[in-house]
Amino acid sequence: MIKSLLIANRGEIACRIIKTAQAMGIKTIAVYSQADAGARHVRLADEAHFIGGAAAADSYLRSGRILSVAKQAGAEAIHPGYGFLSENADFAEMTAEAGMIFVGPPASAIREMGLKDRAKEIMIEAGVPVVPGYHGANQRPELLKRKAYEIGYPVLIKAVAGGGGKGMRKVAKAIEFDDALEAAKREALSAFGNDVVLIEKFVEKPRHIEIQVFADGHGNVVHLFERDCSLQRRHQKVVEEAPAPGMSEEMRAAMGKAACEAAHAVGYQGAGTVEFIADGAGGLNADGFFFMEMNTRLQVEHPVTEMITGLDLVEWQLRVAAGENLPADQASLTISGHAVEARIYAEDPNTGFLPSTGKLVAMDLGPQSSSIRVDTGVEQGDVISPHYDPMIAKLIVHGKTRQDALDTLKTRLNEAQIAGPVTNTAFLAKLCADTNFRAGKFDTSLIDTRLDSLITTEAVGPDTICAGIAGLIADQSARIATQNEQDLSSPWLSDDGYQSLGNRELDWQFVIDGDEESARIRFEPDGIQMADNQSAWVAASASAKVYPDGDSLFVLDRGRQSIFSQKSHQLSQEGGTAATDGRVVVPMHGKIIAVTVQDGDEVEQGDMLFSVEAMKMEHAVLAPHDGTVEEVAITAGEQVENGIIALTLKRSDSLE
Repeated sequence: MIKSLLIANRGEIACRIIKTAQAMGIKTIAVYSQADAGARHVRLADEAHFIGGAAAADSYLRSGRILSVAKQAGAEAIHPGYGFLSENADFAEMTAEAGMIFVGPPASAIREMGLKDRAKEIMIEAGVPVVPGYHGANQRPELLKRKAYEIGYPVLIKAVAGGGGKGMRKVAKAIEFDDALEAAKREALSAFGNDVVLIEKFVEKPRHIEIQVFADGHGNVVHLFERDCSLQRRHQKVVEEAPAPGMSEEMRAAMGKAACEAAHAVGYQGAGTVEFIADGAGGLNADGFFFMEMNTRLQVEHPVTEMITGLDLVEWQLRVAAGENLPADQASLTISGHAVEARIYAEDPNTGFLPSTGKLVAMDLGPQSSSIRVDTGVEQGDVISPHYDPMIAKLIVHGKTRQDALDTLKTRLNEAQIAGPVTNTAFLAKLCADTNFRAGKFDTSLIDTRLDSLITTEAVGPDTICAGIAGLIADQSARIATQNEQDLSSPWLSDDGYQSLGNRELDWQFVIDGDEESARIRFEPDGIQMADNQSAWVAASASAKVYPDGDSLFVLDRGRQSIFSQKSHQLSQEGGTAATDGRVVVPMHGKIIAVTVQDGDEVEQGDMLFSVEAMKMEHAVLAPHDGTVEEVAITAGEQVENGIIALTLKRSDSLE
């Protein structure tokens, strides 16, 4: 067995690997960037080594530096996790040449499956069904457009070196093709250094179903059943489950057989995932699925497979890498119950899922058990950095039935206590309650088609506001006591509003989520009450949790976060706002990918002004109104902070 293991990754997957390796008695060695010096995976490992700057290109993608550290630390093996170098064939080769074990498939298999066009050719030769499309080397735009016409719209443009939805665009009609192709190639080049794309038919009612395969170095291959990953946003998986709803034994056997044949075709070893698109228009059928790609690594969603099989896939990886036979054969593998995983991200669904960063003022997803699991790379007090993927945690629930698992997951999401960065927990809870999803009537378009019902748009309730005001008053009293070194038990510091002539009432001014507000409150013996719009008095929400941090107060109530602060009476130093003076700001920390306008250009509302890449996704910024572009202050390629002025857009109706 392997004696020492370097984990060439970060975050929750690094923590996940460390847990299993240490349980097996293997010494764990972590690596970290400048931004991750105090990260959880660094704290958990037996030892940790610095490898470079905050950007992935300066640290986690530095294969030579990582190998140097591995040699220095005496690592016998390297586990790449997922992302970063996990599907880098050159890194796998370099690891072997350095005399260490690469915990993953052979470099040849990574290369064969790494490019989607070549992978599809291999699958066709192996008799695995594939989606109709064009996978050729000729990348002339006019040829690609003609092929799209021949295939028939709608089509998908996909980067051959892609993954995670990057470099992918759905095109519904020919007039949209040119712009979609340009955007897909630009994003693919930025993400993978390769802008080659393929064109394939878009399946109208697609279900994304994947098969977990495992192979050893002795010719044995098994599948560990399927996962349904159809709930996606921008081609990124959001909720995954196993087994797939509506899956028949006949179809499971057919897909499992095809996946094992795919693994055999490339001489696979270790953990891999064969991803299929199933045509769900008439239900799941054994002849209605097509090969998409093979991920030559462990998947983010592997815990749902572990939950229904009772297996530890990281342990299997380490044993196979050490030369052992697979721990089980196909006949001994069975499914028990149902498991669902939700990816909790630091992102704001109400602003188009823009990434959110900052300190985790609170981080509590409840107790874990044999049926409830939390995989995370952060703890309370840690910082969500703009340099990496914004996932905070994975919440995985196992139940006897699918409905049991979804009920428990929804409850846990509503009770989640994550304060600081904005999260998608309320959005995920609504997904778990969605009637179509619960009934198994869904495909990959569900989130897009039902987005309005899944996003919280209602105003913050008066009971939540009352809880925030009560928290502000309590925090203010504590600050005064601390500053003046007074006893907190002193009656003069009480925040119960006592006065001798009945209950005290006053107008309280505060700021909630950046907006200045005021409310009429009164002090009762059992706490503060607030007047609502119907002239009734309401008490603070019993479900609200309050977390002070500096000058702010975070209130979490029923999956929603609100930020309170005392009203400031300082005059603004700015001469106006973006809404009135035409200034267009950068919406997030990131890298400017393209600037499509210049001074003097006239644009219409909805025209693209520039695009910014943040946390591995490209976001287009559109003109908020018609006007003339002035004072462009950004250039393609530069790193920018959120909130800086990118340009000014002078309204057309103000032109002379």
